[in-house]
Amino acid sequence: MRAVMSRSPAIASDSDRQFGNADSFAMAFDTAWRLQASQPEAQALDRTERLERILAQLADHPFAQKDAATAREVGEFRLRLHGV
Repeated sequence: MRAVMSRSPAIASDSDRQFGNADSFAMAFDTAWRLQASQPEAQALDRTERLERILAQLADHPFAQKDAATAREVGEFRLRLHGV
């Protein structure tokens, strides 16, 4: 499996390695969502706007590059899972 160094330190997790699979994307998505939630300007955005910003931040993730439509579905699933 190919690992890629994270390009966005703001969404880096415990490991800087990202893999081209849904699990890796979900972990990066959750981290980015939590970081965004702590920013005052993000609190003024609705769910859709916040989702679009996160997907844009993660556009260089190997999974998002490989399958952007499924990456969006993973993001939507994560939000439903967390009750957002």
